[in-house]
Amino acid sequence: MQAIRDAFSSFALPVILTGAIFLIIANPPTGINWAPIIAWENAVKPIMAQILIPFNLTFGVMALMVAFGTAYSLASRWDLDESMTGLTAMLAFLISCFPATDITKISFGEVLNYLGGQGLFIAIIFGIITPIVVRFFNKRGLVIKMPEQVPPYVVRSFIALIPMFTMIILAWGTEWIVWSRYQITLPQLVIQIFQPLVVASNSYPAAIAETILMMLLWSLGIHGMNVVSSIAYPFWMSQLAANAEAAASGAELTGIITEPFFHVFTHLGGSGLTWPLVIMFMFSASVQLKTIGRASLVPSVFNINEPVIFGAPIVLNPILMIPFMLAPIAAVTINYIAFATNIVAKPLLQLPFTVPVFLSGFISSSGDWKAIVLQLVNIVVAGIIYYPFFKMYEKQLINSEQEGVVANE
Repeated sequence: MQAIRDAFSSFALPVILTGAIFLIIANPPTGINWAPIIAWENAVKPIMAQILIPFNLTFGVMALMVAFGTAYSLASRWDLDESMTGLTAMLAFLISCFPATDITKISFGEVLNYLGGQGLFIAIIFGIITPIVVRFFNKRGLVIKMPEQVPPYVVRSFIALIPMFTMIILAWGTEWIVWSRYQITLPQLVIQIFQPLVVASNSYPAAIAETILMMLLWSLGIHGMNVVSSIAYPFWMSQLAANAEAAASGAELTGIITEPFFHVFTHLGGSGLTWPLVIMFMFSASVQLKTIGRASLVPSVFNINEPVIFGAPIVLNPILMIPFMLAPIAAVTINYIAFATNIVAKPLLQLPFTVPVFLSGFISSSGDWKAIVLQLVNIVVAGIIYYPFFKMYEKQLINSEQEGVVANE
């Protein structure tokens, strides 16, 4: 799960962000009735197809990056050759995306979708299987060994040869069988199998269930976002990629439960939507909470709230655990209504989670100013939820601090 998470954050995200810049250029925020925006729209309309080429060829190879990144990350943890293992996974995945027929007659555009968002599940599978195969051959010495005099880079190539050949045969053979039987490629088959799950993941109950699990794990001291996102990321990114493709073609965006839905619009200030809690801590009458609030302010600006979670603490704290769960649930509900009813433009772009509040909402929704209002509403609602529990906990700490002063005297 950590390897999958690393694949998205370290390998796919830079590619996605680069492509997103061109998508923004091609799709100005036309909801703003302003002369420069109208001029921008008129200028890009005749050359939109050309502007979108970098977008199509970055978002379009997202799954390739995930296949490489997952295998690379696992190989690093298992002391394997990271680069060769990543390349092997990427090649195996690439082979699985092409029909088992004369590929000289296949248009690259027909395959491009499956190298991107629609191929994520197969990319992850090959990213996991490849290091397992490489480790199997390495542990048993089933590799081509060269004399000591041979340069290291040549040795690497020969050591990787048998595992790479095995993975390519496996991918090619599987793709051939699937194509012969169903006349579709392996990613297409997996999409058909997982389609009900993809649809279900884009629902309000799915978002609530994921949020509750995140907060429960965090309350026990386990990084809930990492655990849940490792499983849900492919679903979130499939919806986000579909939104990007829809925006590029001028179609309606349908993906609601995406990665930005949580990182940009739900967990403001960090997991549990603790931004308002940090502000309350800063002005608390409790010395402990005031100290934690001041120390947590700068990290919270960049959505890092471990100082609050473990410093207050929220972990295993029966008072603060309750709003810590209720605030994100309220935000998920508000977000879903806002996006489902098109009050706010659906998330289109994934950003690093450290982008500050308000700026992140504006950019992620491709310039919709109402996204800023949505974030503000979520912060206010979370503040209302946190306040009575904060006061209850503050009173408890003040009593303890006063008792401590008396005892010292």
